[in-house]
Amino acid sequence: MTPASSYRLFLATLGFFTLVAGDAWRYLLSWWGWGAIVVIVVTLAVIELVRSRVDVRRLPILLLATLALMTLSIAWSAYPGASALGVAATLATTVFAVFLATCFTWAELVDALARAVRIVLVLSLLFELVVAVFVRGPVLPLWVDHSGLEEIPKAFYWSRDVLFDGGRIQGIVGNANILAMAALLSLIAEIARRVAGRGSGLGFVTWVVLAAGVLALTRSSTVFVAAAVVAVVCLAAWFARRGSGPRRVATAIGLLALTAGSAVAAVIFRGPLLELLGKSADLTNRLDIWAVVADLSGRRPIAGWGWISYWAPWVEPYDDLVVIKGVTYLQAHNAWLDVYLQLGILGLVVVGLFALTTLARTWVYALDGPRDSALVPMALLVAVLVQGLAESRLLIEIGWAILVLVSIRTATNRWERR
Repeated sequence: MTPASSYRLFLATLGFFTLVAGDAWRYLLSWWGWGAIVVIVVTLAVIELVRSRVDVRRLPILLLATLALMTLSIAWSAYPGASALGVAATLATTVFAVFLATCFTWAELVDALARAVRIVLVLSLLFELVVAVFVRGPVLPLWVDHSGLEEIPKAFYWSRDVLFDGGRIQGIVGNANILAMAALLSLIAEIARRVAGRGSGLGFVTWVVLAAGVLALTRSSTVFVAAAVVAVVCLAAWFARRGSGPRRVATAIGLLALTAGSAVAAVIFRGPLLELLGKSADLTNRLDIWAVVADLSGRRPIAGWGWISYWAPWVEPYDDLVVIKGVTYLQAHNAWLDVYLQLGILGLVVVGLFALTTLARTWVYALDGPRDSALVPMALLVAVLVQGLAESRLLIEIGWAILVLVSIRTATNRWERR
């Protein structure tokens, strides 16, 4: 593959930033401003795809099947207009992911991701510092009027001014869990760059310490668990990579057994584990949310209520489906429960196969791919898949983009030969 131009690398970096920190654009420029940026970025990506003569017919069948099912669901959706918007948003994210997958080498992708999340982390720390030193109080997103509320819920604030109080910082994305995932992606990218021999030792230490520090300040138990799983899986792949066929099979079986055993242990010792992670017994209201979503899903179990991606707050039944302490929740807090809700059992089968086959290919690539990028696809995918067990962000923005990107790049070596 020929090296990407500086313009393309800039576009990739801007796109990664927008995928990771979409909320920052929305809080700063409103939904309309964010939408304008997305339209510009996706349009430029389409132009580059046309210039590169990318054959979209070569895309993975299960990716195309997933997109087709999402689009077809408009026909039976309980909210066809909102479904059309949701499909459009998913297709836009997919188009940009195709641009990333087909127009860059893994080294270029990792570098672009590293630059984007560095910007997110640095701006987040500066933002929280300015709020703590100069504003000295919580900050609401711009362009949002909460004057009609007697009491503004904490979840509505862009920053809660907790940098010096030991609280969970939210950064420019306005959400501790999203900021934590940005930090984890930064760790993955920086380690991958170092393994490939790119960048200085001082730079590596600086960015790793920064990312680890931000991750610690977010205190996101979901991302802590994701980081641990990524580390274990990558270590297992590294060990298997250096062995023969039998050793690889034994490592894979051992990893599956470890995963199953860990899941059983987590259920048995969930009380102490939740206390250690600072979570309540109901997983910060997740059990209640899951119960409500499961009940609604059961009314349309075969094909679901229609694809919508993130729940639209103006659409029934999402407008008041889950309201806790004045906050209307806009996701099921589990990607697979959201798939079941929106696309039913049919969606679980199609999207599940799409994700599982992609994960399987990342394991093969981790064992047989080039040394400098072998573990990158698996590390990125495992991170967003684990996050998807407690958040629905696998289905939107950076989560969906990583799933699509990794699926395409591991499905064929054609892109590497360009």
